[in-house]
Amino acid sequence: MVRFQGIPEVTETPAVAVVIDVMRAFTVAAWAFARGAEKIVLAGSLDDALALKDRHPGWVALKDGPPAPGFDLVNSPGLLRDAELGGKTVVQKTIAGTVGALAVEDAPLLLCASFVVAEATARLLRTHGATEVTFVVTGEDGRAEEDLACAEYIAGRATGAGTDATNYLRRAAHSRAAAELAEGVREGSHPDDVGLCLDLDRFPFAMAAAREDGLMVLRPLDVP
Repeated sequence: MVRFQGIPEVTETPAVAVVIDVMRAFTVAAWAFARGAEKIVLAGSLDDALALKDRHPGWVALKDGPPAPGFDLVNSPGLLRDAELGGKTVVQKTIAGTVGALAVEDAPLLLCASFVVAEATARLLRTHGATEVTFVVTGEDGRAEEDLACAEYIAGRATGAGTDATNYLRRAAHSRAAAELAEGVREGSHPDDVGLCLDLDRFPFAMAAAREDGLMVLRPLDVP
């Protein structure tokens, strides 16, 4: 059984959760790993993110919106793609993506995904043999078209049905989030963000989150 739920609808801990944030948290997370980050700590609030950085001066803090004191990066793949993050720990706090992940933090298998890691995520679900999967559609209380399209696409690929991406990418490209990014409505963005968020299967890894020393930690996971 596959469920698609917004964050407010998550009332039980799923056995397998896939948290979707296409524009832009989990596109940015994938780029951070591609730029060498060792792990990403998902923070519950901006204050938590800054407190973690204070305790760990070498960590890199990242947030939604415009630059702010104490934060090193903003939640934009276009602005992150040239960052040097080799061996770094990134602390990420966003409006939707990190909130969605923390809402299902007790799930035995918790994956964070977007189009850039879609196939690897679907392959991991197939390898895991997951029969009950909850997709957490983080944007717009579960109504964000780009997140729902990505969730439905990964769900289809996870069955091995050979689902074609064209219509799903088109839906995402015409979403409200895509329009706001393209028009520069969202602060802390780059003109290339929409294209980078729709760059299907750019990266070969999935991203799995789990508790480590009391923190929710996201790591890349190679999938054979």
